[in-house]
Order: sequence, then C-alpha cells, then structure tokens
Amino acid sequence: MPKLIVVNRAGEETAVEADSGLSVMEIIRDNGFDELLALCGGCCSCATCHVHVDPAFVAQLPAMSEDENDLLDSSEYRNETSRLSCQIAFTDELDGLKVTIAPED
Repeated sequence: MPKLIVVNRAGEETAVEADSGLSVMEIIRDNGFDELLALCGGCCSCATCHVHVDPAFVAQLPAMSEDENDLLDSSEYRNETSRLSCQIAFTDELDGLKVTIAPED
C-alpha cells in the first residue's frame, strides 16, 4: 500500500498507509494527527490544513486553485511549497509523499 510521510510540528516523522482517492488532509486526520485542525472538513474555506510539501513532489501535484492561493495568503507561515492538504488528492503515484504540518497561525 502507498505511504504518506507526515512530519508533525515537533519534527517527528511518521509513515502512514494512504488510500488512493482520499485527500492528504483526510489521510492525516484519519491517522490521529490532531494538530491538523481541518476545521472546514475539506471545503477549501479555512486554511487550517496547511502543509509544506517536500520540494521533490511539488511538480507532481495538481495546480493550485485561486481559492487555495487566496487562503494561503492569510498565513504568515506560507512558503514556496505551501499547500492546503484538503486540495491534494492522494494517488498511488504520490507514494512516499512527505508533508510537514505548518505551524498554527
């Protein structure tokens, strides 16, 4: 089964099994990472599922929507690899994707 590698805010890295078709946010939430709030439940309306994507995977992700870009602009922790994890559909091709949960705004 494909794996998603999640780095929590303390810097601890955990590999979790990831089902293709779920969002990265759902995989993180369903594996007990409570620091990823995901308050809107994946509707791309709150930015509480902000992650930093490993640069090696950025080119493999779908383009960022205008709504996602606008929400990320509200974060003081935005960087060049910032994404909302609810907007990344996990696929088998993303096996080994590494994301770091961004600090809370």
